[in-house]
Amino acid sequence: MLEEALQGVDLVVHAAGPFQREQKCAVLEAAISTKTAYIDVCDDTDYSWRAKGFHEQAKAAGVPAITTAGIYPGVSNVMAAELVRAARSESDCEPERLRFFYYTAGSGGAGPTILATSFLLLGEDVVAYNKGTSVFFISTPTVEKRSYAIIKSGEEIKLKPYSGVLNIDFGKGVRKKNVYLLNLPEVKSAFKVLGVPTVSARFGTAPFFWNWGMQAFANFLPVEFLRDKNKVKKLVESVDPLVRVIDGIAGERVSIRVDLECSNGRSTVGLFTHKKLSVSVGYAIAAFALAVLEGNTQPGVWFPEEPEGIAIEARNLLLERASQGTTNFVMNKPSWMVETDPKEVGLGIYV
Repeated sequence: MLEEALQGVDLVVHAAGPFQREQKCAVLEAAISTKTAYIDVCDDTDYSWRAKGFHEQAKAAGVPAITTAGIYPGVSNVMAAELVRAARSESDCEPERLRFFYYTAGSGGAGPTILATSFLLLGEDVVAYNKGTSVFFISTPTVEKRSYAIIKSGEEIKLKPYSGVLNIDFGKGVRKKNVYLLNLPEVKSAFKVLGVPTVSARFGTAPFFWNWGMQAFANFLPVEFLRDKNKVKKLVESVDPLVRVIDGIAGERVSIRVDLECSNGRSTVGLFTHKKLSVSVGYAIAAFALAVLEGNTQPGVWFPEEPEGIAIEARNLLLERASQGTTNFVMNKPSWMVETDPKEVGLGIYV
């Protein structure tokens, strides 16, 4: 049925979430079969790598495909890739820590889908990466002399969902919000693709008591319950009316902050804030769709941060399109320029 629907189609956008617990990539398989370009707005780690498993088939069929091509993950991945690229352009700067921070007021206008996604994510261990150091002894021709090689690599660690709270400043229009660890796909893809040894992602919402509720679900509901899509669906149906009421008060503002720290002490930030998630995610998906249709994606299945997914020279245009209507969009700035409203008092000194 999908193959029939895709006949004569230029590109298919797969937005039928939640993607959590899905075992098949039916839309992607149909796209490959019909030689239809493909993007999805997947926000699940397992599903994104399952899609990546079709890379060789898509490449052989000449089909360009991008997984996790939404706002976060998606635009956030491209922001991270550009921060890393800019950092590595400095000869003495090697990226060491990449952190994704997200804030969305209420359900962001997405309603039951984002609620179900959030609850299902509470049933997953959080995968993050932390830099470790290994020391190897390398023998030399003389026994008395040895040389040492210090290898810095990222070690996969698993953490409790909705733990590790941090208070993060999202800049004007949002300011400081609490954010919590979640198992999001851009962590693994950024680690694998961009080669940054320490990577994590955190998310927070408003009103503040929704965060307490998420913590309570993560701590007290059985994991088996949170991994059962049918049970989660019933839970969503019971709380959705209340969420809709609160959404009317909280609004649906969304903010992305991507922080990159380097070995030489260089620290840069990318920030993206929009008043309405429902509008902003539309711009984000359209930006990816245009990039693919304009020939910026090679055949195969790619993550947004891969240069074969979104060509490096096409990234700025994608970010320009995706950031339409934002109240705050900055890239490659020091964190203090995002967190405060600096004023120059003279001689390049800011307060």
